[in-house]
Amino acid sequence: MNLTRILLASALAGTSVLSAQSQSEEIEKLRAALAAQQKQIETLQHSIEEQQKLLEKTVQQRPNLGNVASLTPIVPLATAAPLAMPAIPAPAARAAQAPAAAPSGNPCEAPPDANSVPPYLRIGSACIIPVGFMDLTPYWRDKNAGSSMGSNFGSIPYNNTANGNVGEMHFSVQNSRLGFRADGDWKGAHFIGYNEFDFNGTSGSSSLAVSNGAIVPRLRLFWVDVRKDKFEFLGGQSWSMMTPNRKGISALPGDLFYTQVIDINYVAGLTWTRQPGLRVLYHPSNKVTFGFSAEQPDQYIGGSAGGSAIVLPTALAGLSNTQLDQAPNVTTGGYLAQTAFTPDFIAKLAFDPNSRVHFEITGLESNFRTGAIAAPFGAHHTTVGGGVSVNANLEVIKGLRVVTNNFWSDGGGRYLFGQAPDLIVRADGSLSPIHSGSTLDGFEATIKNTLAYVYYGGIYMGRNSAFDANGTSRIGYGYTGSANSQNRAINELTFGFNQTMWKSPRYGAINVMGQYEWLQRNPWFVAIGSPKATHDSTIYFDLRYTLPGSMPNF
Repeated sequence: MNLTRILLASALAGTSVLSAQSQSEEIEKLRAALAAQQKQIETLQHSIEEQQKLLEKTVQQRPNLGNVASLTPIVPLATAAPLAMPAIPAPAARAAQAPAAAPSGNPCEAPPDANSVPPYLRIGSACIIPVGFMDLTPYWRDKNAGSSMGSNFGSIPYNNTANGNVGEMHFSVQNSRLGFRADGDWKGAHFIGYNEFDFNGTSGSSSLAVSNGAIVPRLRLFWVDVRKDKFEFLGGQSWSMMTPNRKGISALPGDLFYTQVIDINYVAGLTWTRQPGLRVLYHPSNKVTFGFSAEQPDQYIGGSAGGSAIVLPTALAGLSNTQLDQAPNVTTGGYLAQTAFTPDFIAKLAFDPNSRVHFEITGLESNFRTGAIAAPFGAHHTTVGGGVSVNANLEVIKGLRVVTNNFWSDGGGRYLFGQAPDLIVRADGSLSPIHSGSTLDGFEATIKNTLAYVYYGGIYMGRNSAFDANGTSRIGYGYTGSANSQNRAINELTFGFNQTMWKSPRYGAINVMGQYEWLQRNPWFVAIGSPKATHDSTIYFDLRYTLPGSMPNF
């Protein structure tokens, strides 16, 4: 019996020892599992933080507001408030919530994203965004140039005239713009449709400042562009390919250089126009683009935007506004009723080795032709005009850009905002192009939400004259005894700022801008006792609300 008790006690003791060992092992396993779960939680938390940083960076790098309309071409980037990190659902739930990708790769065919920032509209398989801004622009000049909000560089009044001794001060909303941009992909081709108009149209109202500011809309841009692989085609009314670019040979306003100024006629020396045409582009690489365009011609002999007209031979005065364009053209049908020989042909080669460097060279050919206005009617005269521009846009240090644009031509004065005529007509009816050239150079600096700029622009108009059929009277441009409206040179110095007061990718932006402009013009001929030159000063102030809008990532 004692032996049995001893054996039973020993067995019970061994069982207790084994039970204690088993509990200890279970506790250790539980601690290890908890440690592993803690490590997984820390890893997941780190992953969430990285995703948060990536989302914030993506929002900050969205296209700037200046890329969607002909407003100030560079506006500081729109930023959003920090995104609240949502709860992360289980993998199966995330897979169920993720929208299916469009079968064609066109974002406009994918299921709607209610959280898209900034917003865009979808019609069919195209994405559409509104473009434009609403402006209020007070401005003051120390001379009464009578040129509305935009400067007519070539018609500054002289000090010995009534308008040269009185100033002007006005408010204007005419620079406000509205339009839309439509994008989509179809069978591997990307298409863009672009429309834009402002309110600088000619109004027949005589009471704009009396009882009703009934300003008139004016078409600025209306074009379609299609790109597939390395080729790109554009048709419609766009900025001429003579207009300098900031990027490639893109027709989008945000990719063009037409300065940052408030003046709706920009800066003296800028080569530009907006006109109908066709262009084809070839992209051999992402860094090189070659373009060729055929654009609306015009046999221009002066008179537009303050530029002086030539003097025609007495016997050929009938060429004005029938075969040659002497603005302002009030004849029935306008310039489209005049003769035109061929389109203007423009070729451009652009280099963009990186986002900080843009370089381009552009060539222009214009062909002019007139016919006899008296018997025999079969006679005609032709001549060829041409020009070349060399332009660069360089970010020398972060936030500071240097720009230089240079143009020289025989018969290309129309592209200098019409400040120089294209050609003269000799007494025998033969045509002769006028030399003209320009430069536009400056700096643009962006510091946080402030943009500042300084530009110098200059235009030179060459002398080209002949004798009329009587052998004594002079005709043409810039001759001895010519009117003091026939300018030899126009110079401009301007500087200003653009301050973003508030911005949101969902709601747009509010900007306050200012500009000072000093203009000078010198005539070819100065009569005894007359001023050798004249100049004026203009101050602009602008309050602008810019519409939101940006395309999805194609």
